Amino acid sequence: MDRVIYLLFGMMVLISLISAVGSALYTNSGNSKMWYLRLHDDTDNLFDPEDPMSSGFLQFVRALVLYGYLIPISLYVSIELVKVLQAMLINKDLAMYDETTGKTVEARTSNLNEELGQVEMILSDKTGTLTCNQMEFRKCSIEGISYGGEVTEVDLAASRRMNIDVERYRYSLDGSDSTGRSIEMFDLSTADGSTEKDVLGFHQGSEDTKTGNSRISSSQKETTVKGFNFRDNRLMDKMWIYRSNVSDMIMFFRVMALCHTGIPVEENRGNKLMYEAESPEEVAFLISAQEFGFKFCQRTQSTMVLQELDPSSGLEVKREYKLLNLLEFNSSRKRMSVIISNEDGEIFLLCKGADDVIFDRLADNGRTYQQATVMHLSMYAEDGLRTMVFAYKKVGLPEYERSSLFRKAKATIGPEREELLENASEMIEKELLLLGAVAVEDKLQKGVPECIDKLAQAGLKIWLLTGDKKETAVNIGFACSLLRHDMKQLHLCLRKESPSNQQMKDVKEEILCQLQSYNQLITEEDREGDPFALVVDGKALEVSLSYDVRNQFLSVAMRCDVVICCRVSPKQKALITRTVKEHSGKTVLAIGDGANDVGMIQEADIGVGISGMEGMQAVMASDFSLPQFRFLERLLIVHGHWCYKRISKMILYFVYKNIAFGLTLFYYNIFTGFSGQDLYDDWYMVMFNVLLTSLPVISLGVLEQDVSSDVCLKFPALYQEGQRNICFSWKRIIGWILNGILASIAVFTINIYLLFPSAFDKRGKLSRHRTHRHHNIHMHNLDSKLPDCSHDLPLHMDQPFLDLGQHSRLIGPAPLYWIATLLVLVVSLLPYFTHIVIRRSFFPMDDHIIQEMKYSGTDVRDTPMWLREQEKSKQLTQVGYSARVDAKIRHLKEQLHRKRKSFYLSVTNSPVYKSMMRRDTSTPH
Repeated sequence: MDRVIYLLFGMMVLISLISAVGSALYTNSGNSKMWYLRLHDDTDNLFDPEDPMSSGFLQFVRALVLYGYLIPISLYVSIELVKVLQAMLINKDLAMYDETTGKTVEARTSNLNEELGQVEMILSDKTGTLTCNQMEFRKCSIEGISYGGEVTEVDLAASRRMNIDVERYRYSLDGSDSTGRSIEMFDLSTADGSTEKDVLGFHQGSEDTKTGNSRISSSQKETTVKGFNFRDNRLMDKMWIYRSNVSDMIMFFRVMALCHTGIPVEENRGNKLMYEAESPEEVAFLISAQEFGFKFCQRTQSTMVLQELDPSSGLEVKREYKLLNLLEFNSSRKRMSVIISNEDGEIFLLCKGADDVIFDRLADNGRTYQQATVMHLSMYAEDGLRTMVFAYKKVGLPEYERSSLFRKAKATIGPEREELLENASEMIEKELLLLGAVAVEDKLQKGVPECIDKLAQAGLKIWLLTGDKKETAVNIGFACSLLRHDMKQLHLCLRKESPSNQQMKDVKEEILCQLQSYNQLITEEDREGDPFALVVDGKALEVSLSYDVRNQFLSVAMRCDVVICCRVSPKQKALITRTVKEHSGKTVLAIGDGANDVGMIQEADIGVGISGMEGMQAVMASDFSLPQFRFLERLLIVHGHWCYKRISKMILYFVYKNIAFGLTLFYYNIFTGFSGQDLYDDWYMVMFNVLLTSLPVISLGVLEQDVSSDVCLKFPALYQEGQRNICFSWKRIIGWILNGILASIAVFTINIYLLFPSAFDKRGKLSRHRTHRHHNIHMHNLDSKLPDCSHDLPLHMDQPFLDLGQHSRLIGPAPLYWIATLLVLVVSLLPYFTHIVIRRSFFPMDDHIIQEMKYSGTDVRDTPMWLREQEKSKQLTQVGYSARVDAKIRHLKEQLHRKRKSFYLSVTNSPVYKSMMRRDTSTPH
């Protein structure tokens, strides 16, 4: 806006110079010596007709004062008032009220309202911002069979689009259970989705009839247990004891109940224990084991007591296990193990950890379920769940006694202790037997995936900055639909731990090599079909933000659809925010909930704090506070869009109004021989600026809505008008300036030349009174009053102005006055309406089309058109729930196509089919 003011100031100086030069030339000419002007008789010390140069300079100063109306000083006051009222409306929006916490959105400043509609990048924290930091046990894979039948919202949406049951369909395609194996024997060459559904439903129903169970438990049996969100009747209610190979299932549940650092803290209602542990995942495992019949009861320094279900008798028995060693989890090991001995003296090693680490330590005879487990892990990760693999081995007493390094490590103090423990762990944590995998969900806040989907459709890029490890961040990326399974993930990390004596130069070269390869990959790939996600490790990020690597890193990051930064410190969050803002030049919004996010919030153009469970530090440092992340959708897409368009229209209106009003003074100054004569009465000018033009536009700035809030949310692509700055571009500004110039010319010239003869009576003499013609020119609430004055006004400066009553009696009965008013109105508005007609007819914008559909009823009569406009919002989106559903549908169709092809080849290559074909060929017709 400041540049617009500079432009108007330049125009004012220019026309003031023209007035000064014109005054000097007019004074130096013979016209100034006309007898009736009596310029030489005046005693005005500020005007000397004999010195044109000094008179011209004084006229320049006088013109600056006269044309000061070109500078919209009242605009600043009006904008501040409008922004305060806009902030009040944001605070009072009931759609952003959280009933759970009783909190609402709070605009802590009113200076950034219009920038809410121009955000292009969002930097978000994870824990407490996207998630609730509450772990829930969701699914597990035991003996190569997946349990926990609940599908995700992505699967349900895909099933509705494809008209099939995705849960049954998905399990039938992975070949991981009996349903899948039975489906492989059926001809899937049918092209009708409903037929597929009937076939899959039939086989699923036959299995349920055979086992007497359903994959998903009935709703009446569902109970809410904090940390346990598992639904599968094949395992619940002690039904797992009837499964095959119960011994492996028992060992699976023992790993869940014994391999941890937790302790029971209290007994809840229903004879259920509550637990505390080093991580929320362990608490979820302990609660889940308790639900499956393996209750961890007591822990001492050397023993662990477990109340477990005996499958032979169906009764719960208490067993005490001796804790021999605890091999703790750390970021380098990525696994945890306990060595225990049971009451019979048998020694077992129970291990859980990351899939790649556990799979590398499996024995040859322990990989029975590996292929199916890997498939299930991929499915769980796609659903956004955090996964962990369980394994065990039976340790012979001689083998354990040979591992004397454990006793030696325990007796060692100093840095050698960790090395000895690591060596001992490597010796014993091998030749493991795979049991299965578990999947827990870091529970997202309500509405997070839907919010991210709308923000992505609105054209915003989202970066996730978290202090968690890479695996956790990637899982959350899947859970909130930032990532999808067909998205190419570019991992920027140090390939191995750098030794202490390695030079920083070598590390930078390694990072630069990776960035160059990623940049080349993005350049070569077809971006329309291959979205990219950049996942950056904390140590690699520290190197990437250094001065000589920063540009290459940001070049790759800005071309990716999603960026996830892991193991990020609070200082790095602030540095990333500042670097991205300076490099991209885009409006950046940062959102977080804790004290570690304060630096990031303060560095961003717009800081948003979540008033969550981590205190109010982030809120106190923010510009806007939200009770939940999901309200960011309405704050930006609805209020941001409205505020941007309101402020833009308001500023352009003031520019237009001041030019149309101020240039009439310039034209009249030319008409009166550059005399510097006032055209309007001072009270008229005050009324014009305050009542007739300011109050209407303030109402527009507070209440104007191009489309309703529901339409904004249905068509998020409308938000991109603010990102591209369409409503306040220089093209639009110059257009309104030209419109104001045309309006001022129409107002002045039509009044002068149409009403000029009325200044004389029938005898050709001057009228008895100076006749002022007031014309209300309404153009977007612009009321412009222009009097009709004759060129000999200086002769009659001693006559007083007429009051409003006299004006009404003199000009009211004159038809010419009303004809002139109507003509001025039409001519002034004609350029604007011509532009609108041409623009909406031949070059319509998105909001023009939607307005026409909305208010003409086309959305009711022509549903396909309405849906087509909605789909246009999603066609360029690579991130979000909608894009993920589309990717899921493509994935399922590809799987079905492969199954059809495989089944066809297996049938045509079978001996039975070949013999039948030979028989048909040899049979005479």
